[in-house]
Amino acid sequence: MKKQTVIVTGASSGIGKEITKHFLDRGDNVVINSFTAGKLKQVYDEFGGGENLAMLAGDISKKETGERLVATALKQFGSVDILINNAGIFDTRPFLEVTPEYLDSFLNTNLKGTYFTTQAVIPQMLKQQDGVVINMGTPIVNHAFGGAPATAPLTSKGAIHALTLQLAAEFGTSNIRVNTIAPGVIRTPMHGDAADKSAGLHLLNRVGEVEDVAEMVYTVAKSRFISGAIIHVDGGMSAGHNLNG
Repeated sequence: MKKQTVIVTGASSGIGKEITKHFLDRGDNVVINSFTAGKLKQVYDEFGGGENLAMLAGDISKKETGERLVATALKQFGSVDILINNAGIFDTRPFLEVTPEYLDSFLNTNLKGTYFTTQAVIPQMLKQQDGVVINMGTPIVNHAFGGAPATAPLTSKGAIHALTLQLAAEFGTSNIRVNTIAPGVIRTPMHGDAADKSAGLHLLNRVGEVEDVAEMVYTVAKSRFISGAIIHVDGGMSAGHNLNG
């Protein structure tokens, strides 16, 4: 399998960091991105820098950040083969308390970040007549929880699911494959020490690990015949819950 060039947004911690490690360990080139330059540099140094890794800090809700990521990938490695739109934020707030600024924070980071970074990489993938885009969604787009008011982030994530399907249709004949991975509750810094409290939301009665998501991302990225799919890596959350806890 030939060495490929991967762009990973939101790579400074959690799932994005593990995805980066997964591709690096298997010999690919990776360009990592995060809004926070200091944390990104820490990850860059932790992975040893080297000839297979490049970094670029910036706000992915701005299209120019995506364009700079593409330019970095082409300058360092000569291609853009895989984009992992991992950067995202999540929070809960009752619907009637959502302000325009609060909603915009999710639309900007989650939706616009995915939209415009993808828009930046597609022209290069069209030149190559090959490419993979993997977006990060959530199973709770189609599986709501009472008591967890999250209309703002779920509106942005639902749009990402829809965007995935349309992009897969629009660029499929150019051999560009677009999919969404929808994780359940994963043990990441975002959840702190509280992740295991959500074990019962999954049929497996445990939360996921970052490796679980990274393995699926890698598998889908390397597939030649998966496109337009929403793939749940959620321990059965989308199917039901475990009430034995």
